[in-house]
Amino acid sequence: MHHGHDASSVHVGILTMSDTRTKDEDKSGMLIRSLLEEGGHEVNEYEVIPDDGATINSMLHEWTTLASLDAIITNGGTGISAKDVTYEIVNGMIDKEIEGFGELFRMKSYEEIGAKAMLSRALAGTIGQSVLFALPGSSNAVRLAMTDLILPALPHIVGELRK
Repeated sequence: MHHGHDASSVHVGILTMSDTRTKDEDKSGMLIRSLLEEGGHEVNEYEVIPDDGATINSMLHEWTTLASLDAIITNGGTGISAKDVTYEIVNGMIDKEIEGFGELFRMKSYEEIGAKAMLSRALAGTIGQSVLFALPGSSNAVRLAMTDLILPALPHIVGELRK
């Protein structure tokens, strides 16, 4: 999918939503970081914040205004339990949803975990000149999303947004 407008290196922020984990215990956030860096991308921001609507909203509003970030990848808070609010917040912020991301993620997840994949509300979209991916918190889900969907398309998506 390489194209003349593809970004060679993407500047990314990683945001983990967790009420229990710290940066030292954030396996999924560390996995996102290592996969991005292996792919030649730069992690400019990384935070672990509580799974709380106001905190998530505030951090995402701040990060989407930073010229230093091309992309934001969140993990956690995309399920259906009462405390999972990431989907609602991200969905309310995005300008254009990338429907195919959620569809493909659930399809690929179904191949691994069966019908439980329908509970995932992973989504992606653009906010201004940035792309945002909201992933489940499980390391298996993060690895699947990063290796099969995000890393292969990220330079192209960012290149399209820079046009």
